[in-house]
Amino acid sequence: MKNLGNLMKQAKEMQTKMAEMQEAMQHHELTGVAGAGMVEVTLNGKGDMKGLKVDPSIIDPEDSEMLEDLIKAAHADARNKVEAYSQEKMKEMTGGLELPPGMNLPF
Repeated sequence: MKNLGNLMKQAKEMQTKMAEMQEAMQHHELTGVAGAGMVEVTLNGKGDMKGLKVDPSIIDPEDSEMLEDLIKAAHADARNKVEAYSQEKMKEMTGGLELPPGMNLPF
């Protein structure tokens, strides 16, 4: 029964650390860029969009598709950075323990 008690204590500690990490991720921002920096999308560590910057020189009413593509590319870049940041933080929290593929905690 002593092992069960230790296991429960460890689970509680992990739960507390996870909550702290999720809170910290809400405040950490990462920026993705496209078009050599002409478009920037900023997401917080939870993936919520916090900012969008578009260089006015690339706004062409005749070619809105290009701007749409650049926004999508900048968003994808930011999302990749968020995922990498999340994995790095999770690795720190689990002491380097690799999670099984498809297990994307805390999301």
